[in-house]
Amino acid sequence: MATRDSREVVIEASPEEILDVIADVESAPEWSSQHQGAEVLDRDANGRPGKVRLKLKTMGISDEQVVQYSWTDTGASWTLLESSQLKTQSATYTLTPEGDTTRVRFEITVDPAVPIPGFVLKRAMKGGLEAATDGLRKQVLKREKG
Repeated sequence: MATRDSREVVIEASPEEILDVIADVESAPEWSSQHQGAEVLDRDANGRPGKVRLKLKTMGISDEQVVQYSWTDTGASWTLLESSQLKTQSATYTLTPEGDTTRVRFEITVDPAVPIPGFVLKRAMKGGLEAATDGLRKQVLKREKG
């Protein structure tokens, strides 16, 4: 059964600066404990990642996924193409400028391929949401101080 959750964070940066960090998928292991590696398989016309192979580990479960990214001026999203642990996954970053800051909303839906106890799935989702928001915020601010 698919599980969906979301989280918001305000980052002291422009949407463009935040999207640049999201687009640097190879650096995701630096700010997301779940990411063990990332490889861009192809890029879109603007040079942003299109198809990406990810190595992930959460709650002791390892997975290698292939996802397809889509980009707009105010967000990024991906959908799962291949995985050994999930039937489906989709995620979206929506960026809303608020003066000198940007509100970032991250939403994710996952459907495990095998039964996972609810509390394990909930903890894994929480860790993913924290990495996707708090981890992203720390990486953006780190780059700004650069």
